[in-house]
Amino acid sequence: MTTINDFQAPASWGTVRLGELAVHEKGKKPRKQSPNPSTLHPIPYIDIRAFEEEVVKSWTNGLDCRICRESELLMVWDGARSGLVGKGKNGALGSTLVRLDFPLIENQYVFYFFQLKYQEINSRTKGSGTPHVDPDLLWNYEFPVPPLPEQHRIVAKIEELFTVLDSGIDYLKAARAKLNVYRQSVLKHAFEGKLTAQWREENRDKLETSEQLLDYIEQERVTRYEQQLQEWKTTYRKWEKDDKSGKRPSKPRKTADLLPLDSDALAKLPPLPEGYAYTSLANLGELGRGKSKHRPRNAPKLFGGPYPFIQTGEVKTASRIIREFSHTYSELGLEQSKLWPEGTLCITIAANIAETAFLGFDGCFPDSIVGFTAAKTLVVPEYVELFIKSVRTRIEAYAPATAQKNINLTTLESLVVPLCSIEEQRVIVSQLDSVLLILDDQSVAIGNQLQQIDALRQSILKKAFSGQLVPQDPDDEPASRLLERIKVEKAARSQINKRTKHRREKASA
Repeated sequence: MTTINDFQAPASWGTVRLGELAVHEKGKKPRKQSPNPSTLHPIPYIDIRAFEEEVVKSWTNGLDCRICRESELLMVWDGARSGLVGKGKNGALGSTLVRLDFPLIENQYVFYFFQLKYQEINSRTKGSGTPHVDPDLLWNYEFPVPPLPEQHRIVAKIEELFTVLDSGIDYLKAARAKLNVYRQSVLKHAFEGKLTAQWREENRDKLETSEQLLDYIEQERVTRYEQQLQEWKTTYRKWEKDDKSGKRPSKPRKTADLLPLDSDALAKLPPLPEGYAYTSLANLGELGRGKSKHRPRNAPKLFGGPYPFIQTGEVKTASRIIREFSHTYSELGLEQSKLWPEGTLCITIAANIAETAFLGFDGCFPDSIVGFTAAKTLVVPEYVELFIKSVRTRIEAYAPATAQKNINLTTLESLVVPLCSIEEQRVIVSQLDSVLLILDDQSVAIGNQLQQIDALRQSILKKAFSGQLVPQDPDDEPASRLLERIKVEKAARSQINKRTKHRREKASA
């Protein structure tokens, strides 16, 4: 019996190095292209998008091109998806793709072999800039070759089993989509006062009018400004006493008088129950952008000290509270930044917009993150966090349609928030935490099931290529004879390809 990838393959099978079996050719960008097909440019250019999404962006005349066909397989050779294989297409082969032909071998059998090996090929690429498939790895794979009729049986069995798995995947993805819809529905109802309707009925003595809420906001704003002014005066006197060394302290900006939203703005917002009022986020606490002028690789002296420095990715991956960080600031780094206190609500405003998490320690962050410190006499910090989750899509819509999406500080400052009493806010946070915890657990369970299906898919492929998926038929012609015919066929095709290449070079010249 022949050993194949640590499995014992049946005696009727054979093995061959993949490079000895495959007829392959890398693509080349045509000299002449047109955005539309015509009699002069009738051949579609099969680039990565045409291969993956079937969207043809340009057409060519065929000169100085490498032609690919539906009967072949295509592999992504360069880029993040190096090693990805799919069905071939008729056209001019793109420069980041390779066409693969396996004489006298069932195409789908080879396709599933590449599915089994994709993770290894993709994770072991070469190149310091753009990664590309490592040819030494690829062409030295031992390729298991069963008799041709058995190849057909293996493909049929894989497709039968994968059809069942795909149905399970579709069901789980649909369930996860429903969870997301329900999550947004619960959040929306919470900030329209619907989740706490019964609580308000039972606690009418604790309710305040919208006018009272707005008065509290105004009082808080005045108190906050006076406190900032006193702090500035103290800092300014110290700055003068120190012979005005260092940067001059900036005088706090006096906030404008609190104005109610106009009728046109209110008409576009959901109606609120009694005891609620709309106000802007800037009225509920302090908002400020982080500061970071340099990245670690460009300014090493700013990094490596005692002050945690978080980035947008650490906000996105945190489970509500940020407890991990990958970089730290030095004293020099802190001078050009700011140390935000533990408990600050971090809100991302670039790339992944409106992701939120609380600082679990005193730390710094870049200007792609906004820090919010709640006025705790007015609002529960978690209430603001959950509200931002409920309107994240709306916030993202403010970002311009650019490659690097971002919003500015003003967008968050003017974000309209439905405000209710502190007592009701706590009830809303408690109810939402309970519901969202259940939904999160269900989402994790679905993710685990999807991973199990992926593992099962790999198990099926491993069995397929070790002769354990379908029974062998003693009447099948042994693979040794098939390999002899393949050798002859490949040599003939190589001659044809050489003549074709010569004609291309002559036509190009």
